[in-house]
Amino acid sequence: MMSDVYRNDALVIAGERIPSRLWLGTSLYPSPEIMRQSLQAAWPGFVTASARRQTARQSQDNGHWEFIEDWLHKSGSLLLPNTAGCHSAREAILMANMTRELFDTSWIKLEVIGDDYSLQPHPFELLEAARELVSQGFKVLPYCTEDLVLCEKLLEAGCPAVMPWGAPIGTGRGLQNIQGLKTLRQRLPQAVMVIDAGIGRPSQAMQAMEMGFDAVLLNTAVAKADDPVAMATAFSSAVNAGRLAWLAGMMAEREQASPSTPVPGLPFWHQFDASGETA
Repeated sequence: MMSDVYRNDALVIAGERIPSRLWLGTSLYPSPEIMRQSLQAAWPGFVTASARRQTARQSQDNGHWEFIEDWLHKSGSLLLPNTAGCHSAREAILMANMTRELFDTSWIKLEVIGDDYSLQPHPFELLEAARELVSQGFKVLPYCTEDLVLCEKLLEAGCPAVMPWGAPIGTGRGLQNIQGLKTLRQRLPQAVMVIDAGIGRPSQAMQAMEMGFDAVLLNTAVAKADDPVAMATAFSSAVNAGRLAWLAGMMAEREQASPSTPVPGLPFWHQFDASGETA
């Protein structure tokens, strides 16, 4: 039987209990119905949605949003709007305020892109936007890199969590800077940290959780799988297994082999002298 440590392992951000450590995006699915089935297979803690997508494509994409609303109404998942496509603090702040009016929530995934090729976050604009949005009462979850100083500043600004990337958005490369992410986790042990972007396989999500990260946010890896519903199930299992492994405490790596069964005392065990002869 599992102890209470495992059963009561709740993820709490900004005073709110998040029902799952796997978070999913809602774009790129083959159809709204496949998206709904994928969400049902994963039961994510957050589902993300873009205000830009809803305002720019509402006339031809209403079915997409209706499915999201239906899912949120029936499940315990929370909505996490994002400021996707913003390139400045000013633009992101405006978009965040639009999402609060459109979606009636103070949660915001803050994205401020600094490079269109890699979609790397703009650290200075990101921090400026985070400070302003926190002052306006938003619960800001910033998409950032694994830069330690930037993450420290974002937390100091009042962000209840930070979301460093594993790799550039949509690449599926996994955790490219393992040492940097490990350092981030070790140096900020009390901070809530979510790996956001670049995850392509369930094993990569499990690796992030085994390293002590608190959740994983992904989209393309599920939406673009041959079978999104099965892949959502796989990611849910991987995230849960990785978290359980982290709580259980994994063995330390060793430089040399170490037998799991003690050799002395076993039948036919012989002691050898320095010459190699049986003693």
